Amino acid sequence: MMCMTSGDAFAQSTNKIRTEVIAQGLDHPWAVAFIDSNRMLVTERSGNMRIAQAGAALSAPLTGLPKIEVGGQGGLLDVITDSRFTDNRIIYFCYSEEANSHTGGSGNSTALASARLSNDLKKLEQVKVLFSQQPKFASRAHFGCRIVENNDGTLFLTLGDRYSRMQDAQTLDNHHGKVIRIRKDGSVPPDNPFVGTVGALPEIWSIGHRNSQGATLGPDGRLWMHEHGPQGGDEINRPQAGKNYGWPIITYGENYGGGKIGAGLTTKAGMEQPLYQWTPSIAPSGMAFLHSDKYGKAWQGNLFVGSLKFRYLARLEIKDGKVVQEERLLPDLEQRVRDVRVGPDGLLYIVTDEARGQVLRLVPAP
Repeated sequence: MMCMTSGDAFAQSTNKIRTEVIAQGLDHPWAVAFIDSNRMLVTERSGNMRIAQAGAALSAPLTGLPKIEVGGQGGLLDVITDSRFTDNRIIYFCYSEEANSHTGGSGNSTALASARLSNDLKKLEQVKVLFSQQPKFASRAHFGCRIVENNDGTLFLTLGDRYSRMQDAQTLDNHHGKVIRIRKDGSVPPDNPFVGTVGALPEIWSIGHRNSQGATLGPDGRLWMHEHGPQGGDEINRPQAGKNYGWPIITYGENYGGGKIGAGLTTKAGMEQPLYQWTPSIAPSGMAFLHSDKYGKAWQGNLFVGSLKFRYLARLEIKDGKVVQEERLLPDLEQRVRDVRVGPDGLLYIVTDEARGQVLRLVPAP
């Protein structure tokens, strides 16, 4: 485990990059997902999903989305395309869902749905809610909400602890502060780690998380994620089946305004240490491994993470499954980086979370 602090030295790359605007004027965009070599879906936290393409105007909002509760950190959040999208046109998206007659209870929580993108790219069809985080709770914070398709075809979804329910992250009778794993029809894989455990919700894959807004499959074929710490202690983890990642029992952060969280522990038997952590917090969001050599061999295999707080893109060098160096890219961006993706062209794309947010492509500069 490696800790970055304000006094640490950062790597300096000889690579130069410039940004190209793909789309702009978006209302706090949250995620992008490519549907072909040029076009992408873009979600806006305010509840709209649009089509963006370089050199073209943004589409009108797609119709067919379910009711979305917008407020605070909640709204329409992540979106990905199915690995067989070219054949089936299926997408998956997550959002904050208000309690209703179908979900029961009161308050809100994170939901995951599937849909088919219509041939005319104007609406979502066959919308099906695959998962609703339980219990519902009245909160405007910590929805988590990053989706990853696993190599076995199942779906991972990261779920926040809902902020004031942080103790729930250590118990198995709820979905707060968890990573869950389901099949694409919403059913539970029989090899999930807590299937058959009395009192445990069977969708749970790992526990002890705070609020993850970045997740991806690594070159090792495993799930990688990062999560927000409180005041310090943002973490990168590789969640494994049935493992406990410690929140809020162990953390490298502290209460907002100062002071220990709980007993102030950073280690405890039976709880996993982060692969990497940031103190002070950078407020990470978005996460992608770069597989291409479009920026040179030195960046190939690197991990890229956006910073909401400091408004830059972090490049992390990985060696033997560990972070060995970090570089801060785009230090003059002056926009909150919400999402990071690699396009079909092998280039990096970022989404900026602003009232007039952008989708930017990072291009190697001459």
